[in-house]
Amino acid sequence: MTSKYPLPYHQKMNLQDVFDLYDDKLRLVEKKIMELFRNKAPVIPLIGSYITSSGGKRLRPLFHLICADLAGYKGDAHIEIAGIIESIHTASLLHDDIVDMAEMRRGKPTANSVWGNQVVVLVGDFLYSNALKAAVAQKNQRIMEVLSEATTRMTEGELLQLNKIGDPDITENDYIEIISAKTGALISAACRIAAILGGLSRDEEVALAAFGMKTGIVFQMADDVLDYMAEEGELGKKLCKDLEEGKITLPLLYLLRVAGADEIAEIKKIIGENFTGEGIERVLELLKKYRSIEESLKKAGLLVEEAKSELKIFDDSPAKEALLAIADYSLAREK
Repeated sequence: MTSKYPLPYHQKMNLQDVFDLYDDKLRLVEKKIMELFRNKAPVIPLIGSYITSSGGKRLRPLFHLICADLAGYKGDAHIEIAGIIESIHTASLLHDDIVDMAEMRRGKPTANSVWGNQVVVLVGDFLYSNALKAAVAQKNQRIMEVLSEATTRMTEGELLQLNKIGDPDITENDYIEIISAKTGALISAACRIAAILGGLSRDEEVALAAFGMKTGIVFQMADDVLDYMAEEGELGKKLCKDLEEGKITLPLLYLLRVAGADEIAEIKKIIGENFTGEGIERVLELLKKYRSIEESLKKAGLLVEEAKSELKIFDDSPAKEALLAIADYSLAREK
């Protein structure tokens, strides 16, 4: 199966152009995702239908499909693997919402708030194991190694984050380690597996994996910045939810580095005990005073350029342009 290329490769794409290019393949991936929810226990496909109808851009499958094109892959296994990757991501979201006691995702009640934690944690377990079972059926040891490493890192990232909840002494390196594991690892794996399918050289495989990791980190940085900017209707969760949960993300890390001593003590007190509207308003006021949002976006912007530079090893093509468009979107979506 080949992708549609309505644009010449030298014409700059936007994200909608990319989705239009891969619309047919993403529809096939959607079917694969639903297949992985099939089970005689009726609650599993019921929750699967609920989750898939909630939206989501399917960015991880998209990374994989585009990289498969970039790698020159001509088979159909990338459709199956894209579904597996999204299913692993979905399982992680089910578990994350339980851990975070989240009530809303993408503007809808979370599955755990509808069906309860006991049911949803088991559905998440089922989806993880069923996705990996489908991956085993590909009979490619390297693909299994990459997926297994990614899922392990995702769990490690969640545990690292829990260990740092409410800790104002968290470092930027700690933060990067957490989001690299929680978000970057699976996107990087999606890109690397496409390189494996296409038989790319070791250097090309490493470049795609690095592109995926860096772009994934930027996606999470942008989400963390949006948490201090967006209204609930735009983001699907209320403003400063991360702060309320005790998560110290990039804007707050920058603020703690540059604020005055009295202000830092005040921020630490808010992090430790005062999740009232007054405390949150004070943090927002200080973020504005020290331009923490702008500085966070500046750091993320530098990482976007690093990610794009990883693609210099590849010749110009529609697939390369599509990846560059996604890299730009990873940060631009906050505007």
